[in-house]
Amino acid sequence: MKKSNLGNLVFILLVVLTVVVWIVFPPIDDGRETFMRTYAGEALGSLVVVLMSFSLFLSTRPKWAEPYFGGLDKMYMTHRRTSTSAFLLLFVHLLTVPITTVNLRIGNYMAMIAFLGIVAIVLPTLAPRIPFLNRLSGPTYESWKKLHRYIGLFFILGYLHALNVNGLSAFIAINWVQIFFIIGVISYLYVEVFGGFFRKYVPYTVEAINHPNNSVTEVVLRAKKGPIKKQRAGQFLFARFLGDKEMNESHPFTISSAPHEDVLRVTVKACGDFTRHLFANLKAGTDAVIEGAYGMFDYKTGGQNQIWIAGGIGITPFLSFIRDLETGLNHDVTFYYTVRHREEAVFVEEIEAAAKKYERFKAHIRYSSSDGSLTVEEIIKNAGGDPTRHDIYMCGPLPMIQAFERKFVEAGLPVENIHFEEFNFK
Repeated sequence: MKKSNLGNLVFILLVVLTVVVWIVFPPIDDGRETFMRTYAGEALGSLVVVLMSFSLFLSTRPKWAEPYFGGLDKMYMTHRRTSTSAFLLLFVHLLTVPITTVNLRIGNYMAMIAFLGIVAIVLPTLAPRIPFLNRLSGPTYESWKKLHRYIGLFFILGYLHALNVNGLSAFIAINWVQIFFIIGVISYLYVEVFGGFFRKYVPYTVEAINHPNNSVTEVVLRAKKGPIKKQRAGQFLFARFLGDKEMNESHPFTISSAPHEDVLRVTVKACGDFTRHLFANLKAGTDAVIEGAYGMFDYKTGGQNQIWIAGGIGITPFLSFIRDLETGLNHDVTFYYTVRHREEAVFVEEIEAAAKKYERFKAHIRYSSSDGSLTVEEIIKNAGGDPTRHDIYMCGPLPMIQAFERKFVEAGLPVENIHFEEFNFK
C-alpha cells in the first residue's frame, strides 16, 4: 500500500471501530419505547463527533502527517470530505433520535444552537450560490473564513448537548468517543488560540513587487532572520501581509522560486477579492509572516521520463521546478504550458531560455485561442505513442486536471504515475 494512503485508511478504520464499539458494547436497555431509535441516534451522533474531530485535527496543518496523505493539499481534500460526511450524518442523527417538546432540557437547547451554527458555517460551502446562505456567511471567502473560525465552539456545544440530555447508559462507547472530542478540542484551541506560540511563523519583508502582466503579481520576499526550512521545489506556503487589514489573513501561495535562491518568490493571479487587493495595494517594504513550506509535489521523486503540464496560473510550481534546474537535471522532461491568450502567459522568455540551456528539458507553449486546445492525444504522440513510461505532473484548473487524468488512465498510464497539486483547495 502507498504511504500516501495510510492517513485516509487510519481515518476509515477509526470510523469503523466506532461503529464496532457501539455494537459490541451496546447501551443498557432501560425499557423506554424509543430505545432502538435513541440507540441509533446516539451512535450516529458519535460518528459526527469522530468525523468533526478529524476535520479539526487536519486544520492544524501537521507537517509530519503530510507523507501519509500525499501532501497538505490532499489533506485538505480529506478535511473537506470528513466535514461533508459529518454534516450529512448530522441531519441523519437529527431525523433518527427521538425529539419531544415536553420536558426540554438544557442539552436540547444546546443541540439547537450547535445545529444551526454548523449549518450556517458548512452549508454555504456546499451550496455557495444560494443567496440566503450567502447572506449568512458573507459574500466573500474572507467573510466565510472568519465565520468558520467558530466551528469548534459549535463542536464543543454539540458534545455538551450529549451530556445534558436523557441519554442511554453506554459507558465504553461514550468514553471511546470522548477521546475524539478531546482531540478535536485540542486541535481547535491550537489553531485559534495557541497557534501563534507553537507554529513556526517566519518574518519576511516584501523586497519587490513585479507585474508580469495586467493580472499577475510576483511578490519577492526576503527573510528578516533565517529563511523557512527544508523547502523543496514545487511546495507552497501560507503568507499574511501586515499593516493592511485586507491582507492580514493567512493565504496559501505556491512558491515560484527555487530552494537555493536567497529570496522567496510567489506568483499570484488576481482572481478573488484578496488577490485583487494584493495586486493593487501590496507595496515593497511591507512586513510579511510566512508559514511553511508544505506539499509533496516534487518532480525529483519521479521517474526518468517526465511530462509537466501547466494551465494558466498553474505555472507557479513549474517555475520553481525550472529555476531549480540550476542544481542539476537528472530527468528527461517535456513541459507544456497552455494559456488562452498570449498576454496571459508569464515568464515565457525564462522558460524558453531554460529549454535552450538544458538539453534534457523541452518546452511547448500553447495559446489555445490561436493554436487550439492542448490535448492528451498530442502529448502522447510527442511522447512516442506510449505514455506508460512517464510520470505526469500537472497543475491548473480542476476541469483540465480531471479531464487529462481520465484520458491518461484510459491510455494505460498507471494512476500512481500521475501527480498533481490540488490547485483548487487554495
